[in-house]
Amino acid sequence: MTNVSLGGLLAVALTSVALCACSPVTLVNALTPRTTYHDLKDLAYGPSERQRLDVYVPTRPDAGAGGMPVVVFFYGGSWQNGQREDYRFVGEALASRGFLVVVPDYRTYPEAAFPAFMDDAAIAVRWASDRARVFGGDPERLFLMGHSAGAQMVALLATDAHYLHANGMRECDIAGVIGLAGPYDFLPLKSDVLRRIFPEPVRLASQPIHFVTGREPPMWLAVGDADTVVDPGNTTRFARRLQTMNDTVEVRHYDLGHAMLLGTLSVPLRRYAPVLDDIATFVNSFPERASAHPACS
Repeated sequence: MTNVSLGGLLAVALTSVALCACSPVTLVNALTPRTTYHDLKDLAYGPSERQRLDVYVPTRPDAGAGGMPVVVFFYGGSWQNGQREDYRFVGEALASRGFLVVVPDYRTYPEAAFPAFMDDAAIAVRWASDRARVFGGDPERLFLMGHSAGAQMVALLATDAHYLHANGMRECDIAGVIGLAGPYDFLPLKSDVLRRIFPEPVRLASQPIHFVTGREPPMWLAVGDADTVVDPGNTTRFARRLQTMNDTVEVRHYDLGHAMLLGTLSVPLRRYAPVLDDIATFVNSFPERASAHPACS
């Protein structure tokens, strides 16, 4: 996508936002169809008010013999904010490709600091695995997906296996990981609030790059080359480490900024970059069971 096209698109979007007095994400969701899925909202996976999730069930599922692929999506927000309702456009996008989608909330700072939100993420993934068949999903085709802070979380779940182990799962129970604009190697921390979110005694344990062993599930990592929020070098270094350990990893570059990398999953912006197509190709390229991964042997 050219900068001119993106600039014109943003100008139209900003004008629309001004006219309707709504946020960009509200506008995107308002333009998101509801015909491609049925949703189940506010399902509890734990006792906290932030331990709730929404499920998007495709109206036209892409079901194999065992059911639909399952994608658990974790949004970003600097580990400080975010709400699952804002990501209906992501649920719709993935459901439109026949995938069962789970979008959890999780505890954020200041209510919680690292590693509490990682514990939430692992519990939510176990919830999705246990209940996938109820919604027509295949728990052996379980993918983790995240944007920004959410990408850090799914990468850490896949590399530091103790979070999955604590919930009765193995790293090979994950069929693949989809990371968009993720911070995977972001020390030293550059702000006081990040230093409070990641206290010094556990700070190193927050970096996915330090846990790569060669037993990771396949990974698909997207980079916005115009990203000024998360240094694209995070993805470069993380992918290099995965490759060094002979893990399967694919890196895709897009001429997009941080938010637009995810925004192109929405119906109004989908034509401007093939991010959704590329994610769907990745998910559909692993029809075999996750349990076939060598780490399960």
